[in-house]
Amino acid sequence: VQLQASGGGLVQAGGSLRLSCVASGITFSSYAMGWFRQAPGKEREFVSAISYRGNTYYEDFAKGRFTISRDNAKNTAYLQMTVLKPEDTAVYYCAAVQITPDFWSANEYNYWGQGTLVTVSS
Repeated sequence: VQLQASGGGLVQAGGSLRLSCVASGITFSSYAMGWFRQAPGKEREFVSAISYRGNTYYEDFAKGRFTISRDNAKNTAYLQMTVLKPEDTAVYYCAAVQITPDFWSANEYNYWGQGTLVTVSS
């Protein structure tokens, strides 16, 4: 199983980025996909998740600015991030879980990508 995250980079505050996560080795359409982030010196935190049915979940800081989506034909999950703020600076990780009642918990996820760094300058 491999999850390959990409799309991070350096962006000015107010800008946008789209992260991608390509999955292989799993039946992608049967998995929920989540995005987490970890800023320097902080714990990993939940950002967003999308169920295999397409139901979406967001942490409060992501609501209205971030949009999660998936393309099952491409085995890819996306995180569109807009109105980025310096406090969004972090390594962003994608993760996959087949079944869970708790998308917010990192411990629920079976597989993880390597992370992609997002840096937002002020």
